[in-house]
Amino acid sequence: MYKVNKSQYVLSAAWKSQWPVHDLPEICLAGRSNVGKSSLINTICHHNGLAKVSGTPGKTRTLNFFNINDEICLVDVPGYGYAKVNDKIKESFGEMIDTYLRQRSNLKGLILIVDYRHKPTHDDIQMYDYAKYYEIPVIVVATKEDKLKRNDLKKNEKLIKQTLNFDNHDMFIPFSALKKIGVDDLWEAILKLVD
Repeated sequence: MYKVNKSQYVLSAAWKSQWPVHDLPEICLAGRSNVGKSSLINTICHHNGLAKVSGTPGKTRTLNFFNINDEICLVDVPGYGYAKVNDKIKESFGEMIDTYLRQRSNLKGLILIVDYRHKPTHDDIQMYDYAKYYEIPVIVVATKEDKLKRNDLKKNEKLIKQTLNFDNHDMFIPFSALKKIGVDDLWEAILKLVD
C-alpha cells in the first residue's frame, strides 16, 4: 500500500515555459469536466482541499501540477466536453494538452477518468486514441462505482472497454471517491508506470 505523506500543489501552467523544472515522473489525469477528477486526486492523496472541487464543471483552465512525496507529480489537465467557453479558448485548451502530451519528457502515463455508469463519450474515445497513438500507457479509471448495482459492474466494464477499443496492456480500475474503492489499486498501477 502506497502511503502519501506529502501532497502539495506546485503550480498552474498555461504555457510550456511555465512547466516546472524537475526530474519527477509525471502522470497526467484527463476526463470530462464533471467526471470527478478533483475528487479522485483528493481521495488518493488523503487531502481534501488539494485539488479544487468546483460546483461549476470546466473551471480548470491550466495544467495543475501536484507533488506527491517528492517522488511523483500528478498533472491535472482541463476537463473536456463541457466548459461553457468559446471555440477559441477550447482550441487553446486542446493545444495546451496536445503540447504537454507530445513534448513532456517526464510524462510516464495517462489516467483516463470515465463515468462507470455511462458509455464513454466521443471525447473520451478521442483522448484514449490520442494516448495510444503517442504510445502513452493508459490507466482507465471508472468513477462512481458505488452508484452501480453489483450485477451492472461487469456489464458496464465490458461496454466501456468495447467503446474505447481497450488495449489489454492498459489497466482498468473501478473507483469510488465516496467509498474509497480502488485507491490502492490505482497507486499500484501508477507505481508500475513510474518504475
